[in-house]
Amino acid sequence: MRLFPRLMAAAAIAVLPLATPMTSFAETPADTLIQAWAIDDIISLDPAEVFEISTTEILGNTYEPIIGYDIADVSKLFGVVADSWTMSADGLTMSFTVKQGKKFASGNDLTAEDVVWSLVRAVKLDKSPAFILGQFGLTPDNVEANVKQTGDYSFDLTMDKAYAPTFLLYCLTSSVAMVVDKDLVMANEVDGDFGYNWLKTNYAGSGAFTIREWRANESVVLERNPNYSGPAPTMARNIYRHIPEAATQRLLLEKGDIDVARNLLPEEITALSTNPDVAIQSGPKGTIFYISLNQKNEFLAKPEVREAMKWLVDYQAIADTIVKGQYTVHQTFLPAGFLGALDENPYSLNVEKAKELLAAAGLPDGFTVTMDTRNSPQVTAIAQAVQATMAQAGIKIEIIPGDGGQTLEKYRARTHDLYIGVWGPDYQDPHTNATFARNPDNADTATAKTLAWRNAWDIPDLTARADAAVLEADAEKRAATYRELQQEVLATSPFVVMFQQTEVAAVRANVKGYIIGPSFGDNSFRAVTK
Repeated sequence: MRLFPRLMAAAAIAVLPLATPMTSFAETPADTLIQAWAIDDIISLDPAEVFEISTTEILGNTYEPIIGYDIADVSKLFGVVADSWTMSADGLTMSFTVKQGKKFASGNDLTAEDVVWSLVRAVKLDKSPAFILGQFGLTPDNVEANVKQTGDYSFDLTMDKAYAPTFLLYCLTSSVAMVVDKDLVMANEVDGDFGYNWLKTNYAGSGAFTIREWRANESVVLERNPNYSGPAPTMARNIYRHIPEAATQRLLLEKGDIDVARNLLPEEITALSTNPDVAIQSGPKGTIFYISLNQKNEFLAKPEVREAMKWLVDYQAIADTIVKGQYTVHQTFLPAGFLGALDENPYSLNVEKAKELLAAAGLPDGFTVTMDTRNSPQVTAIAQAVQATMAQAGIKIEIIPGDGGQTLEKYRARTHDLYIGVWGPDYQDPHTNATFARNPDNADTATAKTLAWRNAWDIPDLTARADAAVLEADAEKRAATYRELQQEVLATSPFVVMFQQTEVAAVRANVKGYIIGPSFGDNSFRAVTK
């Protein structure tokens, strides 16, 4: 599908290897970065809808959010589209000024009208990430009254409660707060859809790169944005090639057909670490790897079953083999490094204890369930390891593989039994992972579709306590609340939290300036040189 109207001959040549991944080339084009990555989770390119890992990275390099932070010290916030901000005396209204002189890739000026419209649009469309803005009392019915333009380059955002100012600012660093070109998108509106059907497969941003083309399960091509207000990227384009097989990625990297390999397994990383033409880069991520248990399933809804399944994972064995060097054992919902993160890993493989709990639940012979998994080598290997240890206590798991988009669609519809996946923070505030402990409305028609909601875990008390934490101005008191929430979720929740990620990428030795940030939206290749 066509995303951007310009077609450059050099770009066309650069895309040729996409159709023939095993073809050998002496080197990639000097002005093009080619990355091999599993990108089958892409279901939309619209910032109002994007909630997937690979698309979040793509948007981080093609759109601009209202607020940003220093990836070396995430406590340091700064304006990206915003120039400055002040809070009202009652703590309810944040007033922003917008940087002047910015343009979209289309050539249109970026003004406060675009910023306000982008926020209003995201709330009114009410896709999955809209809940990030909804946390401040913004709804499709009131958002136009509470997010208002006050000048050509200024606007106000009024909240329903006096939340911690940093909580709002961190939420405005997320992809749902990225600014889209109102004039361009509305020129493609159909039947009042805010241009949604067009922007799912097109581009309307102001970031360092534009999105030229997306071929589902094949490639995404980004091109340098000539109207970008920041330093121009060194590379003319970046190409993501959908190559999920780790062995194939390694082979292409060694041959010089790609510049970066993103989905390597431990054995590939070990082998490449001695190759003088390759450099191994890594960086800590806030990404959590977990298994979730849908509480609509009569077996999984039993408290004893939830606890038993936490004793039926061989966490350390998986960490030492399947995800060696890429994940560490981590069993609480806040990643290490976040305010209030709890460093407790009480569970280990204990089949006898699990059998006792299953007997107490009236299921001494176990039961049968399905597990939806992304069809990638690493996830499949983890699923099979869990399947084997669960079977030791009589829990029989049927693995249902699918591409990233298929499994996510099913998970978000609450039609799974077990789901194995990852959760990456949407912003660098601990409330982003309170999605494991919040479910404001457990109805199928709810608007706040948190992870607890996806698994039908009805928790009014935990939800109230999590919501109170974002109103606490005292950082230590707030941290204490998150520690208490983690302890309760660890003991009672339908989440088997297993690992925290260290992202690893192998790059050709001539590639410099490739950045692995704390969140996938922070991964950057804007300063890459060869």
